[in-house]
Amino acid sequence: MARYLGSKCAICRREGEKLYLKGERCFSAKCSYDRRSYAPGHHGIRSGARKSDYAVHLREKQKIRRLYNMMEKPFRTLYKSAAKTKGNTGANLLQLLETRLDQVVYKIGFGASSTEARQLIKHNGILVNGERVNVPSYRVKVGDVIEPSPAAKEQLRVKTAFTNTTNRGIPEWINVDSAKMSGTIVNLPDRDQISSSLNEALVVELYSK
Repeated sequence: MARYLGSKCAICRREGEKLYLKGERCFSAKCSYDRRSYAPGHHGIRSGARKSDYAVHLREKQKIRRLYNMMEKPFRTLYKSAAKTKGNTGANLLQLLETRLDQVVYKIGFGASSTEARQLIKHNGILVNGERVNVPSYRVKVGDVIEPSPAAKEQLRVKTAFTNTTNRGIPEWINVDSAKMSGTIVNLPDRDQISSSLNEALVVELYSK
């Protein structure tokens, strides 16, 4: 399966926004974006050039896709599902992205980044309602209880990530039990419970052309 192997810091610089792709490093003085917030490459420091409408739409789509750690093909497939669902296509898309298991595991704090959360899932380190689930794209439902497996709970990186979750906060639609080291889906996220920096309407316009 295809996966991005380049610099994650370069992604943030390209999109012009910190996407927190490297876990705790993004909150430290080592963050590359804080030191060089201009785009990567030989001409990256240049600014002021007017972007075409297509470029604006494309950059927003790329930003959202990279924020949720998805390749183009599965992202487009998810968009098609959102378009077929009743309601606002853009809001549906963000809800589908937010409720992927890899994103939920990351937001609860079992992984320092979405990439680390994805790895934990694929290595059979996550239980959903007591059953092992190793599919990062698994769609969580209201009432689902997500927790690391007994072995994963003993891993230092999982413990550290869970302890440091306060740096990014827990979404209102997830109830975290620190004592049991688990998270319960209280409700599916509404649009106002998802980052306001995302402009999903641009993605809808791009794919509708």
